Amino acid sequence: MSDVIRKDPRLAWIARNRLHPRHGELSGQPLRGPTGLLRKNPRPQWQYGPSGLRRLDRANLQAAGVTTLVRRASEQPQLPLHRVDNPQHYIAVWLPLSGGRLTAHGKDVLGLAQQLATAQHQATAVLGLVCGELKESIEEAGVDRLLQLDGVEGYQPEAWTELCLQADSDFQPLHWLFPDAGESAELGRRLAVVLGERPATGVWKWEGEQLIARSGAGHQDVTRPLCRVLLPLEECAMPCTEYRYEAQPVSFEPGSLPAARVQDRGRVAVDPADIPLGEAEFILSAGNGVHDWEQFHRAATLLGAAEGASRVAVDDGFMPRSRQVGATGTWVSARVYIAVGISGAVQHLQGLGKVEKVVAINQDADCDMVKRASLSAIGDSHEILAALMALAEEQPAREVSNAA
Repeated sequence: MSDVIRKDPRLAWIARNRLHPRHGELSGQPLRGPTGLLRKNPRPQWQYGPSGLRRLDRANLQAAGVTTLVRRASEQPQLPLHRVDNPQHYIAVWLPLSGGRLTAHGKDVLGLAQQLATAQHQATAVLGLVCGELKESIEEAGVDRLLQLDGVEGYQPEAWTELCLQADSDFQPLHWLFPDAGESAELGRRLAVVLGERPATGVWKWEGEQLIARSGAGHQDVTRPLCRVLLPLEECAMPCTEYRYEAQPVSFEPGSLPAARVQDRGRVAVDPADIPLGEAEFILSAGNGVHDWEQFHRAATLLGAAEGASRVAVDDGFMPRSRQVGATGTWVSARVYIAVGISGAVQHLQGLGKVEKVVAINQDADCDMVKRASLSAIGDSHEILAALMALAEEQPAREVSNAA
C-alpha cells in the first residue's frame, strides 16, 4: 500500500475552493517575468470538477503542479477526530444501504444532520440507525453514535417502525431524518403518523427555523417551519469531509417486535440487459478501444453489469443507441462505472456527473477519462478484461459487483 499513488480528493477540492483557508497553499503563486512583472498565461488552462466537466483553471492550478494534489497512500493526512462527549441531545438519521454500503443520498442527509447538530447550544450527537451489515467504514460519513439493528432481515416496515419508536423513547432525538427515497421515505412517513407529527417531505435546504421543500412534482418551492421529522432530498447538504467521526456503537435492547405481514422472499434476479441505464447501479461501458466485443459481452454477463457504450461505439454499430452514455445519450447515476477503452469526450463525461466511482481501463494514461476516474488500469483492455474475468469466476457475479 505504501507504493500506491492516489489522488487526494480533499486536496483537489481545497484547490478549487477559493474561500478555503488552505487554498493559497495549493493554488500556487502568480508567475513573474525576468523584470519582476506579473505575467499571465494567455493560453486557457483547464481543470476537471467533481462532475467531470472541463472548466477554466482560474485558480492557476496547472502552475502549482498536479503533483501537489497527489499523494501516496502512506502519506494521506489523517483528518482530525470530531468528538461529542456526553451528548445532551441527538439528531437521529436512518441510514440507507446499497450492497452493504452507505448511499450518496445518505451521506448528504448526514451532512444536513451535522449542520443541525452544530446549531444546537448543547452537545448534540448524530445518531445513525442502520439495519443490515455494513461492509465499509463510515467514520468519515458524519455518524457520532451508531445504532446497529440486528435480527430484522428483509422488508419489514412494521418492525422498523417499532424499532424507531423504541429508539425515540430511549434517546428522544430532536429531529428524525429519513432520505426521501425508497424504503426510507416510506418508513419516515410511517413514523411521523405514529408520532403524530407532520413530516416535511422533499426538503432540499435548511435556513435557521425554516425549511425549503420541493412540491408540485418538483416544479415549485414551499417554505415551512422546521419540524421534527424531515425527509430530505439528494444534495440537501454537502457531505462531511472535514473530520473523522467516532461512529461509536451504543447499547440498545429492543423489545418485542410485531410479526411481519409481508413475507420477503429476497430480491428477484433481473437480467442486467433489461435494466435501463439510468437506473443501473453497475455499468460496464465500452468505447473505441474495445476490439474483442465477444469478450466484452462475456465480461458484462460474468460481472452482472449493465452494458453501456460511448457514441463512437454506437455510431460504428457495435452497440444499440439505447446503450449510449453521455449528454447525447443517457445520463447515468451508477454506483460503479467501468469505462473500457473510452478516452472521455466532454459529452460523455457530462453523462457521468452523478456516478460515485469511475474505473478507467485505457492505454493512454493522460486521457480525460483517467483524470475523471477514481481508479485507473493502464494497459491493453483485452488483457485487463481477461484478468478481471478470471477473478470473477472465483466468486459469484453479485459479490463481484458489490466488491467493485
